[in-house]
Amino acid sequence: MLQQTQVSRVLLKYPPFVKRFSTFEKLALARTSDVIRAWQGMGYNNRVLRLQHLARAVAYRFKGKLPRDIAELQKLPGIGRYTAHAISCFAFGNQVPVVDTNVARLLSRLFPDQIGPVFHERKSSTKVWQVAEWILPRRRAHEWNQALMDLGATICTARAPKCGICPLRKRCPSAHNVREKRAATTTREPARGGIPNRIFRGRVVEALRNLDGQKSIPVKILARKVKSDYSRNDGRWFTGLLRNLERDGLVKLRTSASTLRAALPDE
Repeated sequence: MLQQTQVSRVLLKYPPFVKRFSTFEKLALARTSDVIRAWQGMGYNNRVLRLQHLARAVAYRFKGKLPRDIAELQKLPGIGRYTAHAISCFAFGNQVPVVDTNVARLLSRLFPDQIGPVFHERKSSTKVWQVAEWILPRRRAHEWNQALMDLGATICTARAPKCGICPLRKRCPSAHNVREKRAATTTREPARGGIPNRIFRGRVVEALRNLDGQKSIPVKILARKVKSDYSRNDGRWFTGLLRNLERDGLVKLRTSASTLRAALPDE
């Protein structure tokens, strides 16, 4: 839920979501349309589909209990190295390192000879994890890892790090030598009329969530709900948008009485 979403919004949505889907089995067996509706207001709807896929894997392969072993965790859908270590450390209390983007940047500045003066995710990932393992204290890894994350997020930032108030400034060979990074050039994302496709995707799911007493809606009517100035020229684009949503599992398309209709999956 916290991926690209403000904490304040998550704090409102998390309690009712967990109350409704209190076990992996309940989330796994729930109708996908109900899960998508419960996610309303969170955005990035693909995340809740991945969460349900994870719940199904845990329910069927591990009898509803999340495995404690890092290697087993990484076999689950949507869980990579970082997430597996974070679960192992913060949920199960294991003495393992946790390396996110902020920690990786911090360690690359503290140990430039071992990692390299500039952190590159592909080139430096293994070295960063090795250093994180090397400096890990023998106890209270959960506090250690959270401290490193906070330090990287608030002090040892990517742009204009606050070296003057950093508690590690006397030990850091990079202190006061890090130049402010230029803002990364952004790649243009697919859009229509200056509005990114991801916005229209969200509007489609939101419109289907809010169908009053209906399980499906004609695509032409849906198009006007999503794009107020919709015209025939938008037809191919909108159909492609829906096909992509269907491929991702967020929309179900079917033909009824020669009319193409859209609905949430499992409706």
